[in-house]
Amino acid sequence: MEQAEKLNILSKFISIKTVNDNEKDLAYFIKDLFDEHEIFSEILPLEGNRANLVAEIGDGDKILAFSGHMDTVMAGDGWDHSPFKMTEDGNELYGRGTTDMKAGLAAMVIAMIELKQSKVKLNGKLRLLVTAGEEVSEYGAEKLTDDGYMDDVSGLVIGEPSAYNLGYTHMGSLDIRISSKGKAAHASLPSQGFNAIVPLLDFLSKAKKSFDNIEVSDPVLGPFIYNIDTIAGGTQVNAIPSDAVVEINFRTIPQFNNDQVIAEVRKLVDEVNEDEKVQLTTEIILDLPVVQAGKNSSLINLVANIESKYFGNKVVKIGIPGTTDAAKFLKNKPADFPLVITGPGNLTMHMANESVPKDMYFDFVDIYKKIATDYLY
Repeated sequence: MEQAEKLNILSKFISIKTVNDNEKDLAYFIKDLFDEHEIFSEILPLEGNRANLVAEIGDGDKILAFSGHMDTVMAGDGWDHSPFKMTEDGNELYGRGTTDMKAGLAAMVIAMIELKQSKVKLNGKLRLLVTAGEEVSEYGAEKLTDDGYMDDVSGLVIGEPSAYNLGYTHMGSLDIRISSKGKAAHASLPSQGFNAIVPLLDFLSKAKKSFDNIEVSDPVLGPFIYNIDTIAGGTQVNAIPSDAVVEINFRTIPQFNNDQVIAEVRKLVDEVNEDEKVQLTTEIILDLPVVQAGKNSSLINLVANIESKYFGNKVVKIGIPGTTDAAKFLKNKPADFPLVITGPGNLTMHMANESVPKDMYFDFVDIYKKIATDYLY
């Protein structure tokens, strides 16, 4: 495939607005590409205008899975170029999703097409798992996993932006909402109501004291992290608020995992609820576990060898602070399961003026082809 065509495919990916929605539109574009090159693929609808897509080439019992997600975060303000029109400026390709992670996904799609075109014999199957909803809850990956698409997979490559790094483990992500129910009253008559904010502040004080004292750290992933990210309560300054809510994000590690955090939060809520006037409730709104996979699996070592030929000694195995669809795909997989997170990109994900280096995008087409042929030899 000519470079101009590869750029056109990525440009089309960027132009399809998949901001936490509309993945089905992109899935149909990908399916049309595969149909044109006689590659089996199927669209698996989800609710609304959302869908997953699965494609496959090769034959045999050994199965390598590639995976990428179609959705992006919102464009936001501050762009120098239109976020949904790919703009080329020197070696940079600008647009929402160029780094996270439409360049990686497009490179995987093109790699499959070029493998098919070259009639390479694969001793096994290359399966592409294209997901919806990664940026919100990873429910596209969860649905594919629940439907068995990972059951027979022996190795997984996720094309999230890693530049020269090879990810094999990442932190968990846990979002908890604490709601407080009070009773509205005029601010001049507070005894006639109950201020919903007050017990929430009590909880937050206890939570800060408790979680600040969690001084555990993972040698690869680093320390446990928590942040109070949203807080709301009341309707106007002269009224006692009847409702208040706070949302907290925790980044977990093996030494202090999601279950331990949930147990501590519920204990603190119970302590505040000992006052019979207080009504705090807990809701788990996102629960993605820590991902641990094999640091020295045959797959990641194979990828390290391939990428060192492109990027030299820049290639490093790392843990990742964010989360990926691996949190769903590796459900019930052993701790040493062969996983590598590697894809074109830089640190502009979720930012204005998101971009990807053009040469890196082209390189990863060849890298993905080489991974497939060397793993399925």
